[in-house]
Amino acid sequence: MSQTVDRALSILPLLAQGPADLGQVAERLGVHKSTALRLLRTLHEHGLVYRQQDQRYRLGARLFALAQEAVENLDVREIAHAHLVELNANCGHTVHLAVYEENEVLYIDKVESRYPVRMYSRIGKPVAITVAAVAKLLLADLGEAERRAIAEKLDYPMYTSRSTPGPGAFLKELATVREQGWATDLGGHEESINCVGAPIRGADGRVVAAMSVSAPNVVVTAEELLTLLPLVRRTADTISREYSGTNRPKRA
Repeated sequence: MSQTVDRALSILPLLAQGPADLGQVAERLGVHKSTALRLLRTLHEHGLVYRQQDQRYRLGARLFALAQEAVENLDVREIAHAHLVELNANCGHTVHLAVYEENEVLYIDKVESRYPVRMYSRIGKPVAITVAAVAKLLLADLGEAERRAIAEKLDYPMYTSRSTPGPGAFLKELATVREQGWATDLGGHEESINCVGAPIRGADGRVVAAMSVSAPNVVVTAEELLTLLPLVRRTADTISREYSGTNRPKRA
Protein backbone atom coordinates (compact mmCIF):
# COMPACT_ATOMS: atom_id res chain seq x y z
CA MET A 1 0.00 0.00 0.00
CA SER A 2 2.78 2.44 0.91
CA GLN A 3 4.50 1.73 -2.40
CA THR A 4 1.27 2.47 -4.26
CA VAL A 5 0.83 5.76 -2.42
CA ASP A 6 4.47 6.64 -3.07
CA ARG A 7 4.09 5.98 -6.79
CA ALA A 8 0.86 7.96 -7.00
CA LEU A 9 2.40 10.94 -5.24
CA SER A 10 5.46 10.74 -7.51
CA ILE A 11 3.19 11.51 -10.45
CA LEU A 12 2.32 14.97 -9.13
CA PRO A 13 5.80 16.56 -9.34
CA LEU A 14 6.16 15.01 -12.81
CA LEU A 15 2.98 16.70 -14.02
CA ALA A 16 4.01 19.93 -12.31
CA GLN A 17 6.66 20.18 -15.06
CA GLY A 18 3.94 20.01 -17.71
CA PRO A 19 1.43 17.60 -19.25
CA ALA A 20 2.62 14.02 -19.82
CA ASP A 21 1.13 11.00 -21.57
CA LEU A 22 0.63 7.53 -20.12
CA GLY A 23 3.91 6.22 -21.52
CA GLN A 24 5.93 9.06 -20.00
CA VAL A 25 4.32 8.53 -16.60
CA ALA A 26 4.95 4.79 -16.71
CA GLU A 27 8.55 5.32 -17.75
CA ARG A 28 9.20 7.83 -14.99
CA LEU A 29 7.70 5.51 -12.36
CA GLY A 30 9.37 2.42 -13.80
CA VAL A 31 6.10 0.49 -13.99
CA HIS A 32 3.89 -1.09 -16.64
CA LYS A 33 1.42 1.18 -18.41
CA SER A 34 -1.51 -0.65 -16.82
CA THR A 35 -0.18 0.18 -13.34
CA ALA A 36 0.39 3.80 -14.28
CA LEU A 37 -3.13 3.99 -15.71
CA ARG A 38 -4.68 2.70 -12.48
CA LEU A 39 -2.80 5.33 -10.48
CA LEU A 40 -3.77 8.11 -12.88
CA ARG A 41 -7.41 7.07 -12.82
CA THR A 42 -7.46 7.19 -9.02
CA LEU A 43 -5.86 10.63 -8.99
CA HIS A 44 -8.30 11.74 -11.69
CA GLU A 45 -11.29 10.56 -9.63
CA HIS A 46 -10.13 12.79 -6.78
CA GLY A 47 -9.57 15.76 -9.07
CA LEU A 48 -5.82 15.79 -8.52
CA VAL A 49 -4.99 15.16 -12.19
CA TYR A 50 -6.96 15.89 -15.36
CA ARG A 51 -6.88 14.07 -18.71
CA GLN A 52 -6.81 16.45 -21.65
CA GLN A 53 -8.36 15.85 -25.05
CA ASP A 54 -4.93 14.92 -26.41
CA GLN A 55 -4.86 12.09 -23.80
CA ARG A 56 -2.06 13.73 -21.85
CA TYR A 57 -2.45 14.34 -18.13
CA ARG A 58 -1.95 17.56 -16.21
CA LEU A 59 -2.45 18.64 -12.60
CA GLY A 60 -6.12 18.97 -11.66
CA ALA A 61 -7.94 22.00 -10.33
CA ARG A 62 -8.73 20.21 -7.07
CA LEU A 63 -5.02 20.12 -6.24
CA PHE A 64 -4.76 23.90 -6.59
CA ALA A 65 -7.92 24.38 -4.55
CA LEU A 66 -6.52 22.24 -1.74
CA ALA A 67 -3.24 24.10 -1.80
CA GLN A 68 -5.01 27.47 -1.75
CA GLU A 69 -7.25 26.36 1.10
CA ALA A 70 -4.28 25.15 3.12
CA VAL A 71 -2.41 28.41 2.58
CA GLU A 72 -5.42 30.51 3.51
CA ASN A 73 -6.13 28.56 6.68
CA LEU A 74 -2.51 28.72 7.75
CA ASP A 75 -2.29 32.42 7.01
CA VAL A 76 -5.46 33.37 8.84
CA ARG A 77 -4.28 31.62 12.01
CA GLU A 78 -0.87 33.24 11.83
CA ILE A 79 -2.36 36.68 11.24
CA ALA A 80 -5.13 36.31 13.81
CA HIS A 81 -3.17 34.88 16.72
CA ALA A 82 -1.70 38.11 18.11
CA HIS A 83 -5.11 39.75 17.95
CA LEU A 84 -6.73 36.81 19.73
CA VAL A 85 -4.12 37.08 22.48
CA GLU A 86 -4.80 40.81 22.81
CA LEU A 87 -8.55 40.23 22.99
CA ASN A 88 -8.00 37.60 25.66
CA ALA A 89 -5.83 40.03 27.63
CA ASN A 90 -8.57 42.67 27.45
CA CYS A 91 -11.50 40.46 28.48
CA GLY A 92 -9.91 37.49 30.23
CA HIS A 93 -12.17 34.92 28.55
CA THR A 94 -11.44 31.99 26.24
CA VAL A 95 -11.00 33.00 22.61
CA HIS A 96 -11.42 30.60 19.66
CA LEU A 97 -10.67 30.71 15.94
CA ALA A 98 -12.40 28.26 13.59
CA VAL A 99 -12.68 27.40 9.89
CA TYR A 100 -15.08 25.34 7.76
CA GLU A 101 -13.30 22.42 6.14
CA GLU A 102 -14.49 19.13 4.62
CA ASN A 103 -18.04 19.53 5.99
CA GLU A 104 -16.79 20.22 9.51
CA VAL A 105 -16.12 23.33 11.54
CA LEU A 106 -12.76 22.97 13.26
CA TYR A 107 -10.95 25.00 15.88
CA ILE A 108 -7.56 26.07 14.56
CA ASP A 109 -6.53 28.30 17.47
CA LYS A 110 -7.46 28.85 21.10
CA VAL A 111 -6.34 31.23 23.85
CA GLU A 112 -7.29 30.03 27.31
CA SER A 113 -9.08 32.16 29.89
CA ARG A 114 -7.21 33.67 32.82
CA TYR A 115 -9.44 32.00 35.42
CA PRO A 116 -9.26 28.37 36.63
CA VAL A 117 -12.38 27.18 34.76
CA ARG A 118 -11.28 25.53 31.49
CA MET A 119 -13.29 24.64 28.39
CA TYR A 120 -13.02 21.20 26.81
CA SER A 121 -12.48 22.57 23.30
CA ARG A 122 -9.21 21.66 21.59
CA ILE A 123 -7.38 22.83 18.48
CA GLY A 124 -8.21 20.48 15.61
CA LYS A 125 -11.41 19.29 17.25
CA PRO A 126 -14.75 19.70 15.40
CA VAL A 127 -17.27 22.01 17.03
CA ALA A 128 -20.93 21.25 17.75
CA ILE A 129 -21.97 22.49 14.34
CA THR A 130 -25.68 23.08 15.00
CA VAL A 131 -25.17 25.31 18.04
CA ALA A 132 -21.67 26.86 18.03
CA ALA A 133 -21.44 30.56 17.23
CA VAL A 134 -18.42 30.05 14.96
CA ALA A 135 -20.25 27.36 13.01
CA LYS A 136 -23.28 29.60 12.47
CA LEU A 137 -21.01 32.36 11.15
CA LEU A 138 -19.21 30.09 8.71
CA LEU A 139 -22.30 28.32 7.39
CA ALA A 140 -24.36 31.50 7.17
CA ASP A 141 -21.95 32.79 4.53
CA LEU A 142 -22.64 29.89 2.17
CA GLY A 143 -25.14 30.17 -0.67
CA GLU A 144 -28.79 29.47 0.12
CA ALA A 145 -28.90 26.14 -1.71
CA GLU A 146 -25.75 24.91 0.03
CA ARG A 147 -27.02 26.07 3.43
CA ARG A 148 -30.27 24.20 2.91
CA ALA A 149 -28.53 21.03 1.72
CA ILE A 150 -26.23 21.02 4.75
CA ALA A 151 -29.05 21.75 7.17
CA GLU A 152 -31.08 18.81 5.85
CA LYS A 153 -28.17 16.38 6.31
CA LEU A 154 -27.17 17.35 9.85
CA ASP A 155 -28.17 15.62 13.04
CA TYR A 156 -29.63 17.85 15.74
CA PRO A 157 -28.63 16.52 19.17
CA MET A 158 -30.38 18.28 22.03
CA TYR A 159 -27.35 19.06 24.16
CA THR A 160 -29.52 21.34 26.27
CA SER A 161 -33.04 22.74 26.17
CA ARG A 162 -31.62 25.65 24.13
CA SER A 163 -30.06 23.50 21.39
CA THR A 164 -31.22 23.96 17.81
CA PRO A 165 -34.06 21.44 17.34
CA GLY A 166 -34.01 20.89 13.57
CA PRO A 167 -33.20 22.15 10.06
CA GLY A 168 -35.97 24.73 9.95
CA ALA A 169 -34.80 26.44 13.12
CA PHE A 170 -31.18 26.17 12.01
CA LEU A 171 -31.83 27.81 8.65
CA LYS A 172 -33.76 30.59 10.37
CA GLU A 173 -30.84 31.15 12.74
CA LEU A 174 -28.36 31.22 9.86
CA ALA A 175 -30.48 33.81 8.05
CA THR A 176 -30.44 35.99 11.17
CA VAL A 177 -26.68 35.61 11.55
CA ARG A 178 -26.13 36.42 7.88
CA GLU A 179 -28.15 39.60 8.22
CA GLN A 180 -26.74 40.88 11.53
CA GLY A 181 -23.12 39.83 11.00
CA TRP A 182 -22.53 38.16 14.36
CA ALA A 183 -23.64 35.07 16.25
CA THR A 184 -24.15 33.66 19.73
CA ASP A 185 -24.41 30.35 21.51
CA LEU A 186 -26.22 31.05 24.76
CA GLY A 187 -26.28 27.71 26.54
CA GLY A 188 -26.97 25.72 23.38
CA HIS A 189 -24.10 23.31 23.82
CA GLU A 190 -23.54 23.51 27.56
CA GLU A 191 -26.07 25.14 29.88
CA SER A 192 -23.33 26.96 31.77
CA ILE A 193 -21.34 28.27 28.77
CA ASN A 194 -22.15 31.29 26.63
CA CYS A 195 -20.40 32.49 23.50
CA VAL A 196 -20.43 35.45 21.13
CA GLY A 197 -18.64 35.49 17.78
CA ALA A 198 -17.86 37.49 14.65
CA PRO A 199 -16.70 36.62 11.11
CA ILE A 200 -13.29 37.17 9.55
CA ARG A 201 -13.52 38.04 5.86
CA GLY A 202 -11.15 37.90 2.92
CA ALA A 203 -10.58 40.50 0.24
CA ASP A 204 -13.67 39.28 -1.66
CA GLY A 205 -15.89 39.75 1.39
CA ARG A 206 -16.42 36.03 1.95
CA VAL A 207 -16.05 34.59 5.44
CA VAL A 208 -12.75 32.69 5.71
CA ALA A 209 -12.81 32.07 9.47
CA ALA A 210 -14.80 32.90 12.57
CA MET A 211 -13.71 33.91 16.05
CA SER A 212 -15.53 33.88 19.36
CA VAL A 213 -15.29 34.66 23.05
CA SER A 214 -16.69 32.11 25.50
CA ALA A 215 -17.25 32.23 29.25
CA PRO A 216 -19.12 30.26 31.92
CA ASN A 217 -22.10 31.68 33.81
CA VAL A 218 -20.18 31.52 37.07
CA VAL A 219 -17.81 34.18 35.71
CA VAL A 220 -20.12 36.43 33.67
CA THR A 221 -23.78 36.30 32.73
CA ALA A 222 -24.90 36.03 29.13
CA GLU A 223 -25.95 39.68 29.22
CA GLU A 224 -22.53 40.74 30.46
CA LEU A 225 -20.80 38.67 27.78
CA LEU A 226 -22.90 40.32 25.08
CA THR A 227 -21.51 43.70 26.07
CA LEU A 228 -18.20 42.48 24.62
CA LEU A 229 -19.73 42.14 21.15
CA PRO A 230 -18.36 45.51 19.90
CA LEU A 231 -14.86 44.53 21.02
CA VAL A 232 -15.16 41.09 19.39
CA ARG A 233 -16.39 42.61 16.13
CA ARG A 234 -13.61 45.23 16.10
CA THR A 235 -11.05 42.49 16.60
CA ALA A 236 -12.54 40.43 13.77
CA ASP A 237 -12.59 43.49 11.50
CA THR A 238 -8.93 44.22 12.31
CA ILE A 239 -7.96 40.64 11.44
CA SER A 240 -10.05 40.84 8.26
CA ARG A 241 -8.29 43.99 7.10
CA GLU A 242 -4.86 42.53 7.79
CA TYR A 243 -5.74 39.21 6.19
CA SER A 244 -7.15 40.80 3.05
CA GLY A 245 -4.27 43.24 2.73
CA THR A 246 -6.37 46.36 3.19
CA ASN A 247 -4.84 47.28 6.56
CA ARG A 248 -2.24 49.59 5.06
CA PRO A 249 -0.72 52.50 6.97
CA LYS A 250 -2.03 55.91 6.06
CA ARG A 251 0.25 58.09 4.00
CA ALA A 252 1.79 61.08 5.69
